[in-house]
Amino acid sequence: MVNNNSRPALVPDALASLTAQPQADQIKALFDRIAPQYDQMNQEMSLGLHRIWKQMAVQWSRAAEGMHCLDLCCGSGDLALLLARKVGGSGQITGVDFAAQQLAIAASREPHLQHRLRWVEADALSLPFASDQFDAATMAYGLRNLTDIPKGLEELRRVLKPGATAAILDFHSPTNPLVIYFQKWYLASIVVPAAERLGMKEEYAYIGPSVDRFPSGAKQVRLAKEAGFTHALHYPIAGGMMGVLVATR
Repeated sequence: MVNNNSRPALVPDALASLTAQPQADQIKALFDRIAPQYDQMNQEMSLGLHRIWKQMAVQWSRAAEGMHCLDLCCGSGDLALLLARKVGGSGQITGVDFAAQQLAIAASREPHLQHRLRWVEADALSLPFASDQFDAATMAYGLRNLTDIPKGLEELRRVLKPGATAAILDFHSPTNPLVIYFQKWYLASIVVPAAERLGMKEEYAYIGPSVDRFPSGAKQVRLAKEAGFTHALHYPIAGGMMGVLVATR
């Protein structure tokens, strides 16, 4: 666990680099720092709706009894735990993240399910698995933070079995002007104050710029097909403020 009293504050130069295009080591350090408050922030930022969106991603992944599934950029383990229930006692879930503090929290949750789970510290752009390993995959709020999205999609495709499906949940840039206005208000009036209450205003300042940089749903579909997925669809949810990319190898 990170000690918040000893947590180094982001200096202005570091904050500026995060709101521009951050480097992988900056993203990793950020997610290690926010690990103790990550679950609470997700709950407050989404008003609890993130649980519904994650259930939708699990359903779209087509995970089923007995499967070996991957949860990429697993964070504190929400999706991996949902998958563990889905695959039952004969299934297996591998959760991957490059932030060790997030994995430590994931490994401490719901001990009765941990025998179905293994936690791997690894880079999503260079996964330590042979090809054709997984029956299904999920990712929540991870694709947007990859420094090379096309490479991340190629690597995800590589480790999936032929015919396997990945469901990727993330923020989305809406096209409706009213929803665009609402999203900006939401980030400024809900997310930032929630982060500030937890002493993490600077750490969460990167969300708005990262959403602005993130490819649209249509471009995500194109990138998935260019990465070798045979079929891809993007489903806007939450009024277009969120989306799920569903891609099948």
